[in-house]
Amino acid sequence: MPTPGLTPTFLTGIPEAVLTALAEAGLPLPHAGLPPGFPTAVPAADPGTAPGEPVPAEAQAAALAEAPAPPEPRIPHGPSGLGTATLSLARRPEAPAAPPEPEVAAPTEAQDPPVAAGGTGRPIPGLYYHPIPEPDPTRVAEVSRRIKQWAVEEVELYPPEWEDQFDGFSVARYMVGCHPDAPTVEHLMIATRLMVAENVVDDVYCEDHGGSPVGLGGRLLLAHTALDPVHTTAEYTPAWLESLGADAPRRAYASAMRYFLEGATASQADRFRHDMARLHMGYLAEAAWSETDYTPEVHEYLAMRQFNNFRPCPTITDTIGGYELPADLHAQPALQRVIGLAGNATTLANDLYSYTKELKSPGKHMNLPVVISEREGLSDRDGYLKAIEVHNELMHAFEAASAEAAAALPIPTVLRFLRGVAVWVDGNHDWHMNNTYRYSLPDFW
Repeated sequence: MPTPGLTPTFLTGIPEAVLTALAEAGLPLPHAGLPPGFPTAVPAADPGTAPGEPVPAEAQAAALAEAPAPPEPRIPHGPSGLGTATLSLARRPEAPAAPPEPEVAAPTEAQDPPVAAGGTGRPIPGLYYHPIPEPDPTRVAEVSRRIKQWAVEEVELYPPEWEDQFDGFSVARYMVGCHPDAPTVEHLMIATRLMVAENVVDDVYCEDHGGSPVGLGGRLLLAHTALDPVHTTAEYTPAWLESLGADAPRRAYASAMRYFLEGATASQADRFRHDMARLHMGYLAEAAWSETDYTPEVHEYLAMRQFNNFRPCPTITDTIGGYELPADLHAQPALQRVIGLAGNATTLANDLYSYTKELKSPGKHMNLPVVISEREGLSDRDGYLKAIEVHNELMHAFEAASAEAAAALPIPTVLRFLRGVAVWVDGNHDWHMNNTYRYSLPDFW
């Protein structure tokens, strides 16, 4: 069983020869829990750097200057050298060996799934995941206090009768667990406000609190202008600005984005806007199927879920960590595949943990188990179990893609970003597993 902690999931099961080849990139500072000689994501800090403080850009540049430059073909064509033949970013003749399953991730039917350390929930039997340390309780308490103050006093996010639902969301534990490397509480608050705002838009426009597919496109477009400002004439600008306070979703988006822009670079902000547009397009596809009572094919549903998913969250992991993955590196296909697979796998984990909650809600609610059952003629139980297999395959693909990206781009900020995304994936699962206020498991075992 792997040691719970911040060890990046993308290292699991990587051959020793590959680790040696990566170490030859010349990046220093082995980390406790990593194989000896494996480079960590962050170059060594100056002695005066406080724990958790982001490494200055000059230090990163110095580390890069000292490291041997990789051969020119490596970035566009993938890694080369000892042990890297199986890490080609091109199509492989066979899939890489899957990492070993953690003992806690695959209980047998005769066992009760173990309770997570520090949590009250139980993992889905057979689901592939990595446990995390208990989120820092001091930070959880402070983020919880601040986010409720923001929701109530700054943006008037919910009426008094929704207070228990807001508290039950446990968003502070969620974000602290997903971003343990955040240098300050304010960095955590950037992610927390955005997470709350995105969920308010989903609930109020799409689902639980009066949401409807009818007219959704217009509502989403106007809300999106709180993230991506309208450049219009002087006559119509005041009306647009006033519209940003018209409802809770737009107030939340506008306020959360203002805070985000204080801590993000221009390229990070543009990246986030792009991923939010992807999210809104996914909302619209699901709404269109709902309006026509269409159950998509499984491959169609998975395509929709690549857009209607968690992608905006891991894509800002560098902002919350207090550093920047440069735009040209973020745009590399290897990095885009890692981020895409992270969003897809974690969103299917949401489908699985929220399954019983969604079945209790009014009307038909699409999720992967339901779509598999209907389209492939399976029982509810078998459809759910097959959805677990789909999730696990995507998780293994995510870890393999992360290893490939680390080998192809052995750059401190890339490695740190990969680690941050891996930790976010694990923290996202931990929150779903432990949020028993919202979720419960079906009786399939």
